[in-house]
Amino acid sequence: MEKSDAFAIFDINIGDKGKKDASSEKERKSDDTKKLTPFPNVLKFQRDRGERDYIGFATLPEQVHRKSVKRGFDFTLMVVGESGLGKSTLINSLFLGDLYKNRKIPDVQDRIEKTTTVEKKTMEIEERGVKLRLTIVDTPGFGDAINCEDSWRVCSAYIDEQFRQYFTDESGLNRRHMQDNRVHCCLYFVPPWAHSLRHVDLEMMKRLHRKVNIVVVIAKADTLTAAEVKRLKMRILNDLEEHQIQVYQFPECDSDEDEEFKQQDRELKAAAPFAVVASDVVLEVGGKRVRGRQYPWGIVDVENPRHSDFTKLRTMLISTHMQDLKDVTQDVHYENFRAQCISQISQHAMRERGKLKRDSMGNNNEVVITDTDRLLLQKDEEIRRMQDMLTQMQEKLKASDKKHDSIIDV
Repeated sequence: MEKSDAFAIFDINIGDKGKKDASSEKERKSDDTKKLTPFPNVLKFQRDRGERDYIGFATLPEQVHRKSVKRGFDFTLMVVGESGLGKSTLINSLFLGDLYKNRKIPDVQDRIEKTTTVEKKTMEIEERGVKLRLTIVDTPGFGDAINCEDSWRVCSAYIDEQFRQYFTDESGLNRRHMQDNRVHCCLYFVPPWAHSLRHVDLEMMKRLHRKVNIVVVIAKADTLTAAEVKRLKMRILNDLEEHQIQVYQFPECDSDEDEEFKQQDRELKAAAPFAVVASDVVLEVGGKRVRGRQYPWGIVDVENPRHSDFTKLRTMLISTHMQDLKDVTQDVHYENFRAQCISQISQHAMRERGKLKRDSMGNNNEVVITDTDRLLLQKDEEIRRMQDMLTQMQEKLKASDKKHDSIIDV
C-alpha cells in the first residue's frame, strides 16, 4: 500500500502519460525516492515550486516606469555664448518650439556697457505620454561688452544658487514636493571664426567645469569646410587638455549592449565637440519637408549628418544621455557642493563651539582662581601649623635632653 501511494505521488509530477507508460525502472526509482525521502510531500512541493519559479519582482522596472511617468521629468539646460551664434535657433530646433517669440535684440549702443544677465524660460513637453519640464537658462550679454573679465561670475553664481536652494530644500522638513532647478548641462558655443578657444572661453570653462556638465558646440558650422571643422575640433580638444578643463565625458558602454548601440556611442564620442547648423525654417527638398538653410549654392539640411552634427547632438542630449547628465550632476557636481557646504557648516560650528568654550572658560577661570587661592591659603595654614608643631616638639626634645644631661651630671 505504501508503494502504490509513493508511485501515485511520483506520477502526478511527471504527468498522465508517465503514469500510463511507467516502466519497472521508474518504479525502482520511485521506491528509492520513497526510501531516501522520509516525507514524500516535500518532493512534490519542490517539483511544483520548480514549475512555478516566477516570484514577481521582475515587474519592479514597470512599477518604477509607471511612477516616473506619472511624476514627470525635469531637465535644465544652460546655453552660454556671445550673441549672434544661433543659440536660440538651436534650442528651437532641438525641442521643436519657439521660446523666444518676444525677444528684443539690443542695439550697438546698448552693447557697449552690456552686462551678462540670466533669463530663464520653462516649457512643458509631452511625448508618447511622457512629460518633460524643460528649463532653458540663457545668458544674454555674455561676451558682448568690451570688458568681459567678469562675464563668468553671473553664470557661476546662478549655478551655485540653484545648488544652494536644492541643499536647503533637501535639508528641510517637507521634501515631498522638491523642485529640481539645478543646471544639468551647459552648451558652450564657440564661434566658427575662432582658430581655437579664446581667453574668455578658457576662463569661463575653468570656472564652471567642476560645477556643471559642459558640452562644447561649434556654432554655424556651415561657414567652415570639412577640413576646417576637423582642424578646429582638434585645436579645441588640445586646448581643453592643455588647460586641464574637464568637459562632459561619455560613459562607457556595458558589455551586454547590442552592437548597434555601441556603434552609435562610438560615433557620438568621435563627433565631440559638435559642429552644428540650426534652423527653424522648414523647406521642401525633393518632395520632403526638412529643416534647413537656403543659400544661393544650395540647401543645408540640419539633420543630414554630412552637413552638421545636429542629429548627433540631439541624440546625445535627449535620447541617450539625458539621464546620465542628471546622474553626473547629482552624484558628482552636487555632491561636491554639498560636501563643501557641510564642511563650512562644521567649521563654523566648531568655531562657535570654541568661542563659547573660551568664554565659559574665561568666566570659570575667575571661580577656579578664587578656589585655588582659597585652597592655597588653607594649605599654607596647615603648613604653618605643622611647622609650629615641629618647633614645639623640637623645643620639648631640647628641654628633655637638657634635663637628661643634668641628671647624668649629678
